[in-house]
Amino acid sequence: MPRASGAFQYSGAVVVSFGARTNDDSMNERHDSNDQSQRAFFGRRKGHPLRSRQVALFDTLLPRIAPDLSKPAPADLRTLFAQPLDGMRLEIGFGGAEHLIAQAAANPRTGFIGSDAFVNAIGKALVAIEDNSLANIRLHFGDASELIDWLPAGALSRIDLLYPDPWPKRRHWKRRFVQDDSLKRLARILESGGELRFATDIADYAAYALARVLRSKDFIWTAEQASDWRQPWPDFAGTRYEAKAKREGRAPAYFIFRKI
Repeated sequence: MPRASGAFQYSGAVVVSFGARTNDDSMNERHDSNDQSQRAFFGRRKGHPLRSRQVALFDTLLPRIAPDLSKPAPADLRTLFAQPLDGMRLEIGFGGAEHLIAQAAANPRTGFIGSDAFVNAIGKALVAIEDNSLANIRLHFGDASELIDWLPAGALSRIDLLYPDPWPKRRHWKRRFVQDDSLKRLARILESGGELRFATDIADYAAYALARVLRSKDFIWTAEQASDWRQPWPDFAGTRYEAKAKREGRAPAYFIFRKI
C-alpha cells in the first residue's frame, strides 16, 4: 500500500484526495495496542448545566434503557428489548443524537445502542427518546471501549462512527478512535457482511483512518467512485456538527467499510 500523502489509490477504481498531508505513522506511533481497551477516546465529560427535565430522566429513564455491563451480555442482543426486532446497530459517540434518533424512528424493527461519554449528549438523547416514544434504543453512558468489549461476537449489522474527535495534535493521535486494534475489536462484534460507517470533516483524520482500514484484514472499502465517499449514504441523517463543519468550509467525507 502506498504511503499516506493526501491521496490513495484503491483497486484502480477511485482516487481519494483530501488536500492535506499526513504521514503513515505505523513506524512512529508510540502506543501499546494491548491497552486499547483501557484508553479513553474522549476529553471532557460535561459542558453546560443540564436542564431539570434531563436531570430527572437520568434518574428515571436511563436506568431502564442502559445495558447492564456488570452482567454477561445476552447471546442475542435483541432480548434487551420488549418488542421483536430484526437486527442490531451501534452508534459510537452520538453527540446531539440527531442521527441516532432519526435512524431509530425510521427503522422501528431495528434495535439501536447509542454510546457516549458526555453528560450533555446523554441528556439530549434521553429527552428525544421520551419525546418520540422510541422503544428501540438503549443507551450506554461511558467509554465505548467498555461496551465494545462487553458485546457478543457477530451481534451487530452496522456500526456508525460519525465525526469522532480528530485529536489533531500528533502526540494525541493514539487517542483517535480508528486504530489498528480498535478495527479488530469492531470487526469482532460485526456480523459477516456488516458495515462500519465513518464520517469526518477533518482531511487528516480521513486519510489516517483510511490508511488503517486499507491495511486491515477484516474490512474492505466499498467505494467505487468519488461520489461514494463525497456524498452521504442515502439514509444518512445530518447532525448539527456536520452543519457547522459545512458552514466553516470543511467538506465531510463518508466511508462505508464492509466486514469480510
